[in-house]
Amino acid sequence: MTKFSVPEMSCGHCKATIEKAISEIDPGAKLEFDMDAREVDIEAKVDTTAIVAALKDAGYEATPAG
Repeated sequence: MTKFSVPEMSCGHCKATIEKAISEIDPGAKLEFDMDAREVDIEAKVDTTAIVAALKDAGYEATPAG
Protein backbone atom coordinates (compact mmCIF):
# COMPACT_ATOMS: atom_id res chain seq x y z
CA MET A 1 0.00 0.00 0.00
CA THR A 2 1.06 3.55 -0.65
CA LYS A 3 0.06 6.32 1.74
CA PHE A 4 -1.14 9.59 0.24
CA SER A 5 -1.57 12.89 2.00
CA VAL A 6 -4.86 14.52 0.93
CA PRO A 7 -5.04 17.83 2.87
CA GLU A 8 -8.49 18.84 1.60
CA MET A 9 -10.16 15.53 2.58
CA SER A 10 -12.39 16.27 5.55
CA CYS A 11 -15.73 14.43 5.37
CA GLY A 12 -17.69 11.42 4.21
CA HIS A 13 -18.43 13.08 0.87
CA CYS A 14 -14.70 13.49 0.30
CA LYS A 15 -14.16 9.82 1.12
CA ALA A 16 -16.90 8.71 -1.30
CA THR A 17 -15.51 10.91 -4.07
CA ILE A 18 -12.02 9.51 -3.59
CA GLU A 19 -13.30 5.91 -3.52
CA LYS A 20 -15.17 6.51 -6.78
CA ALA A 21 -12.17 8.16 -8.47
CA ILE A 22 -9.84 5.30 -7.59
CA SER A 23 -12.36 2.57 -8.46
CA GLU A 24 -12.68 4.09 -11.95
CA ILE A 25 -8.98 3.44 -12.64
CA ASP A 26 -8.71 0.20 -10.62
CA PRO A 27 -11.99 -1.46 -9.57
CA GLY A 28 -10.08 -3.88 -7.32
CA ALA A 29 -8.17 -1.21 -5.40
CA LYS A 30 -8.18 -1.30 -1.61
CA LEU A 31 -8.38 1.94 0.34
CA GLU A 32 -7.94 2.68 4.03
CA PHE A 33 -8.78 6.17 5.29
CA ASP A 34 -7.40 8.13 8.23
CA MET A 35 -9.68 11.14 8.21
CA ASP A 36 -7.97 12.79 11.20
CA ALA A 37 -4.56 12.65 9.55
CA ARG A 38 -6.12 13.33 6.12
CA GLU A 39 -4.33 10.36 4.63
CA VAL A 40 -5.39 7.45 2.43
CA ASP A 41 -3.54 4.15 2.08
CA ILE A 42 -4.16 2.82 -1.42
CA GLU A 43 -3.29 -0.60 -2.80
CA ALA A 44 -3.83 -0.56 -6.55
CA LYS A 45 -2.56 -2.10 -9.77
CA VAL A 46 -1.87 1.35 -11.22
CA ASP A 47 1.16 3.46 -10.39
CA THR A 48 1.43 6.40 -8.02
CA THR A 49 1.29 8.93 -10.87
CA ALA A 50 -2.05 7.55 -12.08
CA ILE A 51 -3.47 7.68 -8.55
CA VAL A 52 -2.36 11.29 -8.02
CA ALA A 53 -3.86 12.23 -11.41
CA ALA A 54 -7.18 10.52 -10.59
CA LEU A 55 -7.38 12.31 -7.25
CA LYS A 56 -6.55 15.65 -8.90
CA ASP A 57 -9.29 15.05 -11.50
CA ALA A 58 -11.67 14.43 -8.58
CA GLY A 59 -10.70 17.78 -7.06
CA TYR A 60 -8.10 16.72 -4.47
CA GLU A 61 -4.43 17.54 -4.44
CA ALA A 62 -2.54 14.51 -3.15
CA THR A 63 1.07 13.63 -2.56
CA PRO A 64 2.66 10.35 -1.54
CA ALA A 65 3.34 10.54 2.19
CA GLY A 66 6.56 9.25 3.63
